[in-house]
Amino acid sequence: MNLDTPQLLAIAAALGWASGLRLYAVLFLTGAAGALGWIELPHGLRLLQHPLMLGASGVMLCVEFFADKIPGVDSLWDVLHTVLRIPAGAALAAAVFGADQATWATIAAVLGGGLAASSHVAKATTRAAANTSPEPFSNIGLSLLGDGLVPAVLWLSWTHPLVLAAFLVLALAVSAALVWVLAKFLRQLVRRFSAMSRGTGAAVRERS
Repeated sequence: MNLDTPQLLAIAAALGWASGLRLYAVLFLTGAAGALGWIELPHGLRLLQHPLMLGASGVMLCVEFFADKIPGVDSLWDVLHTVLRIPAGAALAAAVFGADQATWATIAAVLGGGLAASSHVAKATTRAAANTSPEPFSNIGLSLLGDGLVPAVLWLSWTHPLVLAAFLVLALAVSAALVWVLAKFLRQLVRRFSAMSRGTGAAVRERS
């Protein structure tokens, strides 16, 4: 398959954005698609279809799948993976072009890293807000939505790049709105708990 620059940029963008949600799913699904012959991976991504890499990413995919369904654990998982998802998204996006196209690889790295950051921050903020609710169903529903979006976005990057571009523009707008609204909600919640804690402490001191 001969991929032109716009197609490669679409793949790079999809890898970056999806890495912010489910890094290990991106690694495993991309590698598996290449290993099964469904797609011909660019040279820089062919490491993903190596059996050892597939085994490692498959194990971590399973771990992440269950960790992301447990309230509290999901937010801790997101915090721990802040240092992994964004640089990994940038690296995967750059690998689409490889060392022979350094300029486009740099552009792809910036694009992939930025998209990974946007989806990761939106996910982490949304899940942290969902964890303030005692019921587990919203948390599981959001997790399943992420599980479904990753393969859908990767598929669009190979088959319908223009549709993917429209989706990513919409996703960026929604992510920005979610982060603004939910971050404000979380700050208010923290201030409320802080005020309650100070009030409780003062009452205890008065009684003593």
